[in-house]
Amino acid sequence: MAAFTGRFYKLSTPAGGTIERMVKNGVASNKAAVVRRAIEKLAEDEAVNAVLLAEREMGEGKFLRGDIRELMKKIK
Repeated sequence: MAAFTGRFYKLSTPAGGTIERMVKNGVASNKAAVVRRAIEKLAEDEAVNAVLLAEREMGEGKFLRGDIRELMKKIK
């Protein structure tokens, strides 16, 4: 949960100790850098999962083929 404290947000989560340890161990320069890395990793993971889901659906035959205008007419 983030709490606004003046100009900054204070991040209070169960992972707070982990974030501080990562800063202390030199994984990142500060808490904001740790959170940025976590957000980037999450975005990458979601992108990979989207590709894997698309591949699985293609294997299951869940895709459209043909003229886009004709397909749109069928959908309307």
